Amino acid sequence: MASLPRLAIFVSFTSFLLFSASSSQLPGAKESSTSSGDKVPLALYYESLCPYSANFIVNYLVRVFEDDELFSIVDLYLSPWGNAKIRSNGTFVCQHGEAECLLNTVEACAIHAWPKLEKNFPFIYCVEEKVHEGKYREWESCFGELALDPKPIQDCYSSGYGEKLELKYAAETNELEPPHQYVPWVVVDGKPLYEEYENVISYICEAYKGTATPKACSSQVSRSIIQKGRKTGRPSAPVCYKDSVVSNLSKMIRSAISKLIQAMVI
Repeated sequence: MASLPRLAIFVSFTSFLLFSASSSQLPGAKESSTSSGDKVPLALYYESLCPYSANFIVNYLVRVFEDDELFSIVDLYLSPWGNAKIRSNGTFVCQHGEAECLLNTVEACAIHAWPKLEKNFPFIYCVEEKVHEGKYREWESCFGELALDPKPIQDCYSSGYGEKLELKYAAETNELEPPHQYVPWVVVDGKPLYEEYENVISYICEAYKGTATPKACSSQVSRSIIQKGRKTGRPSAPVCYKDSVVSNLSKMIRSAISKLIQAMVI
């Protein structure tokens, strides 16, 4: 479980990244050794209250941000929709209830309001850390913890623009090939990792074709992890299945019908 000191260190590191990014625009500043064409596309399709999405963000994805060399070779895309569905009247229904729809939209608004990952990810990390600790109702405290102005998020949500953003993420998620089966659904270089998502750094290293190889990728450890996973089959990393709510409801309906038929026979 992530701790407050770890969050403080993480925020300090992302502040350094923001300063570095702004400094690189100054006259005479050196360009990054990693061009945009060398970066490995990494996409995370998730939902805010799935405990396994929260665990992935807090304990696995964060490692990309904690290593500046690794961060420099990744092009990260976040999609906070997951297993939500759109009703016929255009409203949303989320797998973990209305609170999840709220937080999905809040995180979509954060990505829109603060386009740079170095700013929106600390907020998303903070919210998901609350989820991971069972304190998701305290998510608004993240504004104070990170010294962020809540107004852009409040305006985005209250204006209804957040819902439009969610519809965009819904369309993207529904168009995935192969279709997503659960969350977290992690895609590296266009290929889903399925239940091997916890080995995300190993797959990033394998997909990287540039010359500025991070130290995290220089050892054979990451490669051996991938090979081990391929030989023994997919590890049983926990996930929130897309149709689990529907399946449970179907089971309840079938059980009720069965009991009704038995009562009629008797």
